[in-house]
Amino acid sequence: MNIGIFGTGMVGEAFATKLVELGHAVKMGSRSATNEKAAKWVEKTGKGASQGTFEDAARFGEILFNCTSGAVSLDALHAAGADALRGKILIDVANPLGKADHGLPTLTNPGDDSLGERIQRAFPETRVVKTLNTINCELMVNAARLPGDHTLFMSGNDPEAKAYVRALVSDWFGWRDVIDLGDITTARGTEGLLPLWLRLMRALGTMQFNVKVVR
Repeated sequence: MNIGIFGTGMVGEAFATKLVELGHAVKMGSRSATNEKAAKWVEKTGKGASQGTFEDAARFGEILFNCTSGAVSLDALHAAGADALRGKILIDVANPLGKADHGLPTLTNPGDDSLGERIQRAFPETRVVKTLNTINCELMVNAARLPGDHTLFMSGNDPEAKAYVRALVSDWFGWRDVIDLGDITTARGTEGLLPLWLRLMRALGTMQFNVKVVR
């Protein structure tokens, strides 16, 4: 499968590397077709890896991952263009983090909105699925880094897109316990977990943790 990745940071690289390892062709998109980080990833990864602009990645991918910093996600997606995004599933793993407070980033969205909703409003013909944003990027692409089943959440307006993504995160990344929270407005809940996640990270001294919903 051809997959487009938006973002060249550690999250984008984690997804891009894993997906190439699984045999997919991945184009890492950024503002520039010659982005230095993307070029280094392509050189290191080899077969199956390519780079381009955000628009290049959007047109290349049969499915897309938003791995940009939440503060610039909408700018990146506008650079990709509504036409290139139209009809495609966009898995949004970003969080709207802003300036630090007591050494930890804060959320920039108010409680009555979310980045997932803002993306869906801006691109109504794109099938936005919010998921994988409540864990560290190493866990995002490999649930088995922690023992047993632990919980992943999902939000989105398109039931077929969510069913597809549920199967994808299970087959590709090993996620078994996936809870569909409902439409894209429920992304407020998962994005709102970030202040707790950051404080748990500080208290535990590691990013390798997750929650399990026991029912």
